[in-house]
Amino acid sequence: MTECYVHGYSDREAERLSDQAATLAHLLHFDTAYQGGRLVLEAGCGTGSQSRILAASSPHAVIISLDISRSSLMRAEAELKNLNAANIRLLQADIFRLPFDDETFDDIFVCFLLEHLKEPDVALAELYRVLKKGGTITVIEGDHGSCYFYPETPEALRVWHCLIDVQASIGCNSLIGRQLYPLIKAAGFTCISISPRMVYSDETHPEMMEGFVRRTIIPMVEGVRDRAISTGMIDRGSWDKGIADLYGTAKPPSGTFCYTFFKAKAIK
Repeated sequence: MTECYVHGYSDREAERLSDQAATLAHLLHFDTAYQGGRLVLEAGCGTGSQSRILAASSPHAVIISLDISRSSLMRAEAELKNLNAANIRLLQADIFRLPFDDETFDDIFVCFLLEHLKEPDVALAELYRVLKKGGTITVIEGDHGSCYFYPETPEALRVWHCLIDVQASIGCNSLIGRQLYPLIKAAGFTCISISPRMVYSDETHPEMMEGFVRRTIIPMVEGVRDRAISTGMIDRGSWDKGIADLYGTAKPPSGTFCYTFFKAKAIK
C-alpha cells in the first residue's frame, strides 16, 4: 500500500483521533446508518474512532473494518472490546489489494483516508470492484484549504500551510475534500451527492473551541513540526509563535475558527 500517514502512530495521535471523532460525531454522522443484515466495509479504520460510531448507529449490520497498520488495529480492538461492539470485525489488509471477491459488500464507508493515499483514484477503483451493484459508498474528507481563523497572523498562516505543504511533499493531498466529486465520478459511481459540513468555533461554542480547535486541529498541525523545520519550510521561532497564535483562535472573547469537511454519497 502506498500510504503516507503524516501524523504518525503515537499515543497522542490516537488520542487526537478519538477526540476528533467524539467532537464531530453528530456533524459528520447524523445521517450515517446501515440496516440490519447489510454487509459493510469500513476502509481505513485506523484506531477505530469512527468504527465505534458505526457500531452504535448500525448495531444490526455486519461491519468489516480494515486497516494496513497492525498497531492501529490493536488499539481499535481494545477500544471496541471495551464497548462490546460485537458487530465489528477487524482485518489487516491493503486497500489497493483487497482480499475480497467482486461485489462482496452492500455498502462501503471511508473516512479521512483518501488524503493519505498517493493514488486515491486506484483505491476508489478497488472499492468499486468489491461493492455490489446498487450498493452505496460514503466518503468523508477534510480540506485544509477551507480553513480560516481570527486572529490571523502571518506566523499562524505559515504553520497552517506547513501542514498542507508537508503532506504534499510526500505525495498526498490534504485539499482532497474539494475533489471528491470528480474522483468518485471517475471511479464509475453514480447518483453522487456532496454535502459540505462546516465546523465553526467561537466563545458561544466552547465544545468546539476545546474539542476541535485545541484538541484536534492544532495538535494535527503540531505533528508536522519536526519535518517542517528540518526541511526548511519554517524556522523554530516562527513555528513556536505560529502555534501560539493558533491557540489564540480558541481563546475567548475574540477567537474564531472555521473549517469545512465534505461528505460524499454515491451508488454503484
